[in-house]
Amino acid sequence: MKRSIRLSLAASGVFLMAAMGLWFVPGVKFSACLCAGIAGGLALWAVLIHWAKKSRSGRICKGIYLAIISMGLVGFCSIETLLVSRGTADNSALKADAVIVLGAGVNATTPSLALSTRIDAAAEYLTAHPDVPAVLSGGKGPGEDITEAQAMFTALTERGIDPNRLILEETSTSTAENFRYSKELLEENGVDTANAAVAVVTNDFHAFRANLIAQRAGLNVFDVPAKLPWVWLSVNYYAREAFALVKTVLFD
Repeated sequence: MKRSIRLSLAASGVFLMAAMGLWFVPGVKFSACLCAGIAGGLALWAVLIHWAKKSRSGRICKGIYLAIISMGLVGFCSIETLLVSRGTADNSALKADAVIVLGAGVNATTPSLALSTRIDAAAEYLTAHPDVPAVLSGGKGPGEDITEAQAMFTALTERGIDPNRLILEETSTSTAENFRYSKELLEENGVDTANAAVAVVTNDFHAFRANLIAQRAGLNVFDVPAKLPWVWLSVNYYAREAFALVKTVLFD
């Protein structure tokens, strides 16, 4: 029993050190928080092991804790399976009636890494389907000197995409607003959104949740996932997205 406690505390220390290290790595703050949470969970497990050895109440609490953790892991793995399955789908050959490109962060006037990959995916899809209109959706948030839509417009037109195909939606501040306002603009431009197939360009980790929100907005969509260039960054965002999906399903 003492060995189990030592191993739990040692593992807790490893995760705590990992959290401290990851905190200073750009873009992976969530992973740092997750490692800190795991460290706390392992420390609590060591306490429960010690308590369970001394009393019946401790054994009951240990069993409840183990059941909660087990259910949480099963749920997390199930959600990640859904996210990865949707995020790795290749729908680039499917023809859409319209495209919606979801915005992401802009650093002053420079697209963030996430937005840059969405621009890349949008440029590729729009080049392959030259007669399809696109809504570039995203307002201006903290630290942004221009709207996300304007940043996408500039980048896409520099790549040779006809500006007449691009519709700017510059007021949204959330994914739900992205779709609601983009739907209105598509309808204003003659797209029958009740029957149209809409390609949604977003990052691979975000594709499943974006699809869910789009359906709530009354859109018939398929995904054009944009991949991040580094595996460790993708792992961070896929892990974070699992919690975001639960929030969306339960509270939004």
